[in-house]
Amino acid sequence: MPGSPFDAPCVLLTGFEPFGGESINPSQEIVRALDGATVAGHRVVGRVLPVSFAATLPMLEELVERHRPAVVIALGQAGGRSEISLERIAVNLVDARIADNDGLQPIDQPVVAGAPSAYFTSLPSKAIVARLRERGIPAGASLSAGSFVCNQVFFAIAHLVATRLPQARGGFVHVPWLPQQAVRHPGQPSMALATMIEGVCAAIECAIVLRDDLETSGGATH
Repeated sequence: MPGSPFDAPCVLLTGFEPFGGESINPSQEIVRALDGATVAGHRVVGRVLPVSFAATLPMLEELVERHRPAVVIALGQAGGRSEISLERIAVNLVDARIADNDGLQPIDQPVVAGAPSAYFTSLPSKAIVARLRERGIPAGASLSAGSFVCNQVFFAIAHLVATRLPQARGGFVHVPWLPQQAVRHPGQPSMALATMIEGVCAAIECAIVLRDDLETSGGATH
């Protein structure tokens, strides 16, 4: 139908179900809140992925093929972090410290056999961090997305963009625990859901409208 919102270009936004003994996952709640929203003229398609090494990649590939998004952003929970983290590097490695929700715990396996050892994010990560900080939202760049399902999805997105969606951008964003989770982990930081939603919306907008990243230092000494 002409003028239908489904004619708008698409942003695929994914989150994860709870894992590791938690009853809630902030990435899931963000995705549920933003599914169907419009950001910078792009319709947000929000989907929740299982914390499953076996099931997640086929589901992600199907979503990408169905929606052909202009931007793909995956969200994940990073308990213990105090800010929204823009991940910069996805590595072709699965080395699970804990089992996934299916009870699987692969060790030293590639995410995609024969693929490159690593990919850099194609999101303007430094510009997104700057935009979030301008809004008063704690944010920073991260050089490790771990080696669990979050990194698996990040690498898969980067590989799909490189091999099937060359005009698209993709990356991964880690978010802190929610306050109701942090009370179970005394002394650990948290962030309100509304703040995370605002930050993710700003990240999506930057990914759509900014073609070049900032030429500022985003490195670390350790």
